Amino acid sequence: MTAEMYPYEYIVIRCVPRVDREEFLNVGVVLHCQVSDFLQAAWHVDASRLQALDPRIEVDHVCDALEFIAGVCAGDERGGAAAGAPISQRFGFLKAPRSTVLQPGPVHGGLTSDPGRQLERLLEQLVG
Repeated sequence: MTAEMYPYEYIVIRCVPRVDREEFLNVGVVLHCQVSDFLQAAWHVDASRLQALDPRIEVDHVCDALEFIAGVCAGDERGGAAAGAPISQRFGFLKAPRSTVLQPGPVHGGLTSDPGRQLERLLEQLVG
């Protein structure tokens, strides 16, 4: 018996320390699976790699912004007002382009039987 497969979408969160240089480092992934009512972020910041792009970057602020993203996904107070919206709207908020230090990459999709495990795999594969 094969496991039921669910469609999902994900974005990679990129840290762009200096927008003018267009250099970035992948620091997180947000995965949305509407069928299973799943929206979660996972992230990892390698401070030395970020500081190689810009020695002035405030790594703590990057981590705070990633916690905000996790809060939006979780629907808790870390995500402010955006966290109160339905899951699909929260994903829409997170995938909208911005010209800030943290930027969402393009939306990608796939099929999975376990969105949580898929998020872990994507984090390892795309962020490291």
